[in-house]
This record gives sequence, structure tokens and C-alpha cells, in this order.
Amino acid sequence: MIVVDVNVVAYFLIEGEKTASARELLRRDSDWRLPGLWRHEYLNVLATFAREGGATIAEARTLWRRGVDQFGSREQSVDMESALIVATENRISAYDAQYIALAQKLQTVCVTEDQRLLKTFPALTRTMQAFGTA
Repeated sequence: MIVVDVNVVAYFLIEGEKTASARELLRRDSDWRLPGLWRHEYLNVLATFAREGGATIAEARTLWRRGVDQFGSREQSVDMESALIVATENRISAYDAQYIALAQKLQTVCVTEDQRLLKTFPALTRTMQAFGTA
């Protein structure tokens, strides 16, 4: 079981240079967990992607449905007070803190490509590539 940051979900669903790594990650550990926040962040990724010309609105809607279908059942509740403490003590966003708080709660790692999270929480985070070789 691993917690995955929304960037990993986006890499998995939106074809690009990191898609193969994200799909290999799911092959290695298929028990992905996410805070409910991932939906809001993923929606923003898709809106930006479409707005910048990476996809049509119809394609973005399809990607949205695929994401919810594949990952919606993997949501876990987060203790928001724990996330607040993590965010405040580590000077990170409350959004990012939810992924870290969930990893702490589940006693697992958070797989992310977010360099700030990787640097701030080296014991709790892994890149897709580092997890794949662990």
C-alpha cells in the first residue's frame, strides 16, 4: 500500500514522458491510496491541460471520468488536524500536507514527483523511479 500524490495520478492517466513510470508503479504496488483532495487537484490539472491546448474539453472530460473510475474507490479520510500540524510545522501547503498526513496514518510512503515534498520528508516520500527500484 502506498499513498500517491495527484501528480502521479496525472502522469498515469495523461500520456507523456512519465506515463510508463506511473504505470510501472501501479504494476509494482496496485494498492494506491489518496486523500479526497486528489479529485480537486486532478480537476485543476485537467482544466489547465485543456486551457493550454493539451486536450480538448471532451478529452479532458474523458480523462476526468477515467480518473474517478480508476481511483475514486481508493480515497481515504485524512485527519485534518494532523494535516494542519504537518503543514504548519513544515511550511508546506495544507494540500500537500494531506498526502503526508495520510502516509503517516497508514504507515507507508507517499510517492510523488514534488521536489519540495521529497526534500522535506525524505523518510516518508519516494519518486516513482526510486520506489520502482526499492
